[in-house]
Amino acid sequence: MAGLSGSSSNAGRHAGRPPGTGYNRVTRASRARTERPLDAAELAQRIADVLSEHQGGDIVLMDIAKVSAFTDYFVIATADNPRQMNALIEALDRDLRAEGVRPRRREGTPDSGWVLVDFGDVIVHLFAPAERAYYNLEGLWAKGVSVVHLQ
Repeated sequence: MAGLSGSSSNAGRHAGRPPGTGYNRVTRASRARTERPLDAAELAQRIADVLSEHQGGDIVLMDIAKVSAFTDYFVIATADNPRQMNALIEALDRDLRAEGVRPRRREGTPDSGWVLVDFGDVIVHLFAPAERAYYNLEGLWAKGVSVVHLQ
């Protein structure tokens, strides 16, 4: 897998733009038009904040730009049950949409224990506890830098 090779090449990603300046950059609806859009780091932090505000558990924000050719950040969180996972997904959609941020796609279902929400430069992984332990993304992507860890 290209993301596991440790290569820092960003060839082909974001049409030659530096990491964090991909085409998914968005503006907050409440910001004046003259303010700059959110960059990848700000978006990742905002996502972590939304998950924390809505009781997501064991939140980890990882900067994987140097070891990934497809995204800059992972935000990983745990939901104790499918109902809580649905609530987290709805909170992300509602709170970020109000700021002009929309996901590109979503994969998985709360009942499966793993939902991925792709924001381009930031990918959110929501896990049930057993699936998070089994897939161990933090260990798999250990060459990435853990920026924030909220429990």
